[in-house]
Amino acid sequence: MKRETLTGYVFALFTIIVWGSTFISSKILLTTYTPAQIMLTRFLLAYAALWLLRPRRMALSWRQELSFIVLGLTGCSVYFYTENSALTYTLASNVSIIVAAAPIFTAILAHLLGQEQFHRGTLLGFLVAFSGVILVVCNGTFVLKLNPRGDLLALAAAGCWAVYSVLLRHVSRGLDPVLVTRRTMFWGILTALPIVILEGTPYPLAPLFTPVVAGNLLFLGLIGSALCFVLWNKAFRLLGVVTTNNFIYLNPFVTVVAAWLVLREPISPLAMLGAVLITAGVVVSQRPVLHVFPKKAGACR
Repeated sequence: MKRETLTGYVFALFTIIVWGSTFISSKILLTTYTPAQIMLTRFLLAYAALWLLRPRRMALSWRQELSFIVLGLTGCSVYFYTENSALTYTLASNVSIIVAAAPIFTAILAHLLGQEQFHRGTLLGFLVAFSGVILVVCNGTFVLKLNPRGDLLALAAAGCWAVYSVLLRHVSRGLDPVLVTRRTMFWGILTALPIVILEGTPYPLAPLFTPVVAGNLLFLGLIGSALCFVLWNKAFRLLGVVTTNNFIYLNPFVTVVAAWLVLREPISPLAMLGAVLITAGVVVSQRPVLHVFPKKAGACR
């Protein structure tokens, strides 16, 4: 295995472990702030940290700036808002399962745009890993309750992430990953502000000076957003969009383990079986041997 590939795997795996753990911080903060307020605060912290790290401007054309606006919407504000809003209309298990389909949406979109080839291994890995996701999310309790509004919002979130992933690879070519992430966060902040304002909920300042709230917000902003978005961007460059996004299948299991460690929530045998299937699916999806579609000239592997 090449060193660059191994580095990409490490970046992707670390990011997914952190993102799976952010559920704990969000759950703690939701007793004080709304989801939109948490979203805006973590983006502000991330932007400030990245500005201190790279205190220089980006010279962008209007087309590049427009692309960053779309990145801010699909990777930050609209993505988080649709995902959190979906939770108010449908079961959390529904949201987790539907959002976990983002990698296959990304693979299809990347193939249609000629960025990466769609392989049989990708499809097989999706089917195996997605079966594991269902077992992990249900965690021994199978409840099927469809809610069109909530499920469509979750589907929109998965679609947003697919668009963000494919566009990010195109936009970030030749640019500093830190500056790319900072610009994305900038537009994430500007597009999240109207959501917070329209919500009309007062933003309490006193809790910001308490260790629990401050610690969790710093974790979400500095680690979960600033650091992890940069590492995810670098993983895209080293592994490709489809391969990197396949690690998202691991996210539900990381969340279940984090909840078990911190909140003492139980893990069922079915969830453990799901973890095995997810791992197998991720491994299979990394082995693009046979093509589902004919290979196009100039397509990336």
